[in-house]
Amino acid sequence: MASLRPSPCALLFLFFIAMASAQLSPTFYNTSCPDALSTIQSVVATAVANESRMGASLLRLHFHDCFVNATNDVDDDDTQGCDGSVLLDDTANFTGEKNAFPNLNSIRGFDVVDSIKSQVEAICEQVVSCADILAVAARDSVVALGGPSYTVQLGRRDATTASRSAANSNLPPPTISLSGLLSSFSSKGLSFTDMVALSGAHTIGSAKCSSYRNRIYNEANINASFANSTQANCPSSGGYNNLSPLDVVTPTVFDNSYFQNLVSKKGLLHSDQQLYNGGSTDSLVTTYSEDTDAFFSDFATAMVNMGNISPLTGTDGEIRLNCRKIN
Repeated sequence: MASLRPSPCALLFLFFIAMASAQLSPTFYNTSCPDALSTIQSVVATAVANESRMGASLLRLHFHDCFVNATNDVDDDDTQGCDGSVLLDDTANFTGEKNAFPNLNSIRGFDVVDSIKSQVEAICEQVVSCADILAVAARDSVVALGGPSYTVQLGRRDATTASRSAANSNLPPPTISLSGLLSSFSSKGLSFTDMVALSGAHTIGSAKCSSYRNRIYNEANINASFANSTQANCPSSGGYNNLSPLDVVTPTVFDNSYFQNLVSKKGLLHSDQQLYNGGSTDSLVTTYSEDTDAFFSDFATAMVNMGNISPLTGTDGEIRLNCRKIN
């Protein structure tokens, strides 16, 4: 498999991730809120049992939180990576990330996060951050749908602002190329393997017709029967919000079917099929399509790496009482 030489920017992010990892700890709440993780797990398990799609939505919230880093924005002092900024509602004083183009009418699960926060606050007031809730809920969602467990590093604090411009520029769109994906993940200090493994999160969840219409009508590297069957739910015009599963085989089970689909040219999004299209990631996709254990192991490692993207720690930020607004 081809390897990539990290850019200076990526090396800088790796440095910050290493620094953050030193400050985060899996035992962070063992004394201050020993029942925090079990409380989060209970709420997530109920939510996913009620609606399996919610597992993918909670996982996606964590990704959309961590990937927004406003290093070039005026508010960058308090808008980092995994900082809960995606949860903030717009106010008269600032514009948040919820209505950024990649998030508008797309990200969901805020009511579940509200429920988790309410129950955690009832046992430990202003101790557990919203950013940590997102990280733990993502892991618990994966486990609830049959995926791997892993140890979540804890101790993140919450941002007191958010950046819509950073969300617009940092989150990779479904139309992105392979080189764009590699560059996007590398800029966050994430490796080639992290990128492919994290893309496997698309083994659960759904996408709107507007995000895959061009692929199923106009792209050549797609299984014809898959394209035809998907067109039935996504007409050439209209139906923008019609949903199709990202994994047509086992859409509510966290497994390696996503990678098997890519090998069969059944990736729903353009960005999905880019991972298996004659490029540098083909061999790793093939490995994951044949070896669930390899995928699960690399996915677990990649989630920990992603969760370490520039969190606020120590006395930075705050611990929100309500995840939707600053204190």
